[in-house]
Amino acid sequence: MSKNAKIATGGVVVGLILWIWLPWWAALLIVLGVPTAAYLTLDPSQRRRLRRVARKELGR
Repeated sequence: MSKNAKIATGGVVVGLILWIWLPWWAALLIVLGVPTAAYLTLDPSQRRRLRRVARKELGR
């Protein structure tokens, strides 16, 4: 199993646990809020680099 697959599997497991343990709106807030907060903490050059890498992976 690759490193990215392990991270994705762990994220799914944590998401399912949160979904069962917390109200649906709190779980949704965490699932959407954490990546958004992480993106907003990047400085502009890091955001540009992230967008450029994402476009290359999509084949643009």
